[in-house]
Amino acid sequence: MNHKSIQLLVVEDDPNLGYLLREYLQMNHFVVTLVTSVSEALQKVEESYYDLAILDVMLPDGNGFDLAQNIQQNHPGLPFLFLTARSLKVDVLKGFALGAVDYLKKPIDEEELVVRINSLVKRLGTAHQANPMETTHGHYSLGAYLFDTSLQELHYHGQVQSLTKRESDLLLLLVQHKNQLVAHKDILVPLWGKNDYFNKKSLNVFISHLRKYLQEDPAIQIENLHNRGFVLRCSAG
Repeated sequence: MNHKSIQLLVVEDDPNLGYLLREYLQMNHFVVTLVTSVSEALQKVEESYYDLAILDVMLPDGNGFDLAQNIQQNHPGLPFLFLTARSLKVDVLKGFALGAVDYLKKPIDEEELVVRINSLVKRLGTAHQANPMETTHGHYSLGAYLFDTSLQELHYHGQVQSLTKRESDLLLLLVQHKNQLVAHKDILVPLWGKNDYFNKKSLNVFISHLRKYLQEDPAIQIENLHNRGFVLRCSAG
């Protein structure tokens, strides 16, 4: 992807660090919007498109965790990572549990940050770009189904299937990468907090749930690629 097309939202209240981050990222051809508060960040995500949000945790009018939760609920297609001095294991796990695609600890080398952003944007691909499946905020057309992320519901010809939060988060991740392989670790770390044998077993159970919910439309399949991950196959919608 051309760097000039990558739009970054940086939420950092330290003016010196914020300035340095913005200048360095712009030198590397990213388009950077820098804000210093939760309220500014929420306004920006309502007004503009971003490929990735970089969130501090400690902010003057709230915290990055609450901001991340708001993004997940209202702008579920916007990936975000944390860049913070909060380095305790409980904070890292909380960040991933909220759906972060990465959790970086300050101080971070600027070159490493650029490499990580490039890697993430490449991996995420067009997940947050104009998505032909997305009709309005939080609503996705999936074959004969309508997936409402805000209500955590699947609609099929007047029938409504309620989803748990984890079922909804898992389906959203697969939907955003429709017809692409999503590796086990890229599901388990953000949603379960750890990529291990027991969580893989739990993931398989949730995949079975989703397959059952989506079985009315034969054009939709969740394919298991052995020891690699899952692909949501959808030949319509």
